[in-house]
Amino acid sequence: MTDPKPWTIDDAAPGEQRHAPATLRNRDAIVAALRDILPDHGTILEIASGTGEHAVYFGRTFPGLTFQPSDPDPACCESIAAWTKREAVGNILPPKQLDAQAAQWDVQDVAAILCINMVHISPWESSIGLFAKAGKLLAPGAPLYLYGPYLRDDVETAPGNLAFERSLKSRNLRWGLRDVADMDGLAARNGFTRESLIEMPANNISLVYRKN
Repeated sequence: MTDPKPWTIDDAAPGEQRHAPATLRNRDAIVAALRDILPDHGTILEIASGTGEHAVYFGRTFPGLTFQPSDPDPACCESIAAWTKREAVGNILPPKQLDAQAAQWDVQDVAAILCINMVHISPWESSIGLFAKAGKLLAPGAPLYLYGPYLRDDVETAPGNLAFERSLKSRNLRWGLRDVADMDGLAARNGFTRESLIEMPANNISLVYRKN
């Protein structure tokens, strides 16, 4: 189950790195999936990078790639920059303040897009924006990778994910776990086909889409 408190901020002053406890639990499983998905070279755009801990881990793991982290929250962008400086990872670009719902993103020449644990902690309009912009940015065959908890018609939802869904709705009625079928439909409307669904630890899954 995704951590209901995305990161700890109690001890984080402005400009200091935040910490997301779930990152340490899921980063190796995500890397294992990404090894078969990411290209050999190019710039990888991460949407909703949060604390920046995934970005620095991916940068260290895939030194031949360049990573462009982003987040709509200025405090998260400061945390991303702080983690990058602390870990001295040279293939991570300065974070961009991007909102999935914005009309345009200030990025170009992207070889792949990653989006981890955003879809359920955002309005549905954010997922619409994500696929719309990805459809314009990515070349045919390029991957869009999503990670998080999702609902599936043919799979019983784990009790922990049901509790997490209630927690999300209590915080914002526009948040919530999305159905894989709805994600597939949104993908198809923007020129993507789902290549695979990968079972992940703690009742999460990876969804891999490719631009047609």
